[in-house]
Amino acid sequence: MDNSSGVGVLDKAALVLSALESGPATLAGLVAATGLARPTAHRLAVALEHHRLVTRDMQGRFILGPRLSELSAAAGEDRLLATAGPVLTHLRDVTGESAQLYRRQGDLRICVAAAERLSGLRDTVPVGSTLPMKAGSAAQVLLAWEEPERLHRGLQGARFTATALSGVRRRGWAQSIGEREPGVASVSAPVRGPSNRVVAAVSVSGPIERLSRHPGRLHAQAIIEAAGRLTEALRRA
Repeated sequence: MDNSSGVGVLDKAALVLSALESGPATLAGLVAATGLARPTAHRLAVALEHHRLVTRDMQGRFILGPRLSELSAAAGEDRLLATAGPVLTHLRDVTGESAQLYRRQGDLRICVAAAERLSGLRDTVPVGSTLPMKAGSAAQVLLAWEEPERLHRGLQGARFTATALSGVRRRGWAQSIGEREPGVASVSAPVRGPSNRVVAAVSVSGPIERLSRHPGRLHAQAIIEAAGRLTEALRRA
């Protein structure tokens, strides 16, 4: 069977990715698995590495890169959004605060779903809003489990520290008090895709007067349960 698409460079790149599907490979291993000339295999692997489709392990071997997980997560976004509505509504009702779901897109996070508090003072984040990755509990969650290089880059200019993100990983949730906007507090937890990669952050936010200066004490458990329901929905799908 001819697997050629007629676009030679893409066919060869696909060979490299398929070879790495079975596990880490040295350059010699890639050459053996793909049948490509050594200079060609090296050039393609390095180019794929530039686009984060390939990366290297601690031994310097080529492995599949994080961009593939991100693309896989994006493919599952419809499933996430289909589940998010009732989960966020329940979270809003349980906490009495506005609930949001954020996804990361480059140096921004986007509100992809929300359930607003029905009355009184509230933190309104319309669906489609873009917010920076430098402040807020959702930003902390979306950054905390990133690969070291992206995490380090993301911390530059951020209003939180590496130590804070270490605490987020340990607890499994994040909180912020006046970090994104004066007078607003929030709590967030990670939603994970089938590969266990963090694909979104579920949050509640509202005025500090109601959430207090320790909002995690009030709402972390409810947030973790909501994130767990979304994670389970993605894994079932």
